[in-house]
Amino acid sequence: MAENNKGSMKFVVILTVVVIGLVAVFVVLDSKNNSGSESNSASSGEPISTEGQPTIGESDAPVKIVEFGDYLCPACKAWSEQVFPLLKQDYIDSGDANLTYINVLFHGEDSELASSAGEAVYKQAPDKFWDFSKQLYAAQPKEHQEGWLTEEIIVDAAKKSVPSIDIEQMKQDMKSEEIQQEVQKDETLVKEQGVQVTPTVMINGEMVEDPFNYEEISTKIEQAIEESNE
Repeated sequence: MAENNKGSMKFVVILTVVVIGLVAVFVVLDSKNNSGSESNSASSGEPISTEGQPTIGESDAPVKIVEFGDYLCPACKAWSEQVFPLLKQDYIDSGDANLTYINVLFHGEDSELASSAGEAVYKQAPDKFWDFSKQLYAAQPKEHQEGWLTEEIIVDAAKKSVPSIDIEQMKQDMKSEEIQQEVQKDETLVKEQGVQVTPTVMINGEMVEDPFNYEEISTKIEQAIEESNE
C-alpha cells in the first residue's frame, strides 16, 4: 500500500514538472512573438530609411536623428524652438549628426494639409524646408485651438520663408498624387515604428525616452559618435 502511495506521489510530481515545463515553453514562445511584433519599432536599433525625406546636415553623418512631428502639435512647436536649435548648433552644423523630419497625422485633415504643404515646399525649395517649418510652427496659436490652420496661414508661412516660391505651383503640388504619396509614406513609417506620441525622436534607430531631455539626447549622440570612431 505504501509503495502504491509512493508510486502515485512520484507520478504526481512528474506530471507537475511536465506541466510547469509546458507553461514555461508557452511563456517563452509568447515572449518571442511579442518581441517580434515590436521588431519594427524604434527599439530595434536599426536606423530607418530616410531616403527622399527632408534632412538637414551631412548625408554621411555618423548619427542619424529622426523627428516624428505634427505641425498641429504644441509639444512639437516647443521642441522645434527649444531642442532643435541646440542640436543644430552642437551636432548638425559640426557634421556629427543629421536630422530628418517625418510627418505625423494625429490631427486628421489639418495635419494632412500641413504635411502636404511641407512636402510641396520641400519639392520646390528643399533647402528652405526648415525655414518653412519654423514659420508654420510660429503661426501655431499659444493656446490650442481647433481649426486654426488655413490655406492663408500656409501661404503666408511659405512667402515669409521662401520669398521666391511659386505659390500657385505649391497649391497644385499639395493636391497632387505625388505629394499625397509622400504623406502616405510618412504615415506608413509612423505605423511601422509604433509612434504613439509627438514629438517622437530616434537616434540611430533607438527611441529617446524624453525628447525634451537634452542631456539624454546628447549622451546618446556622443556614444554613437564614439562608436563610429572605433
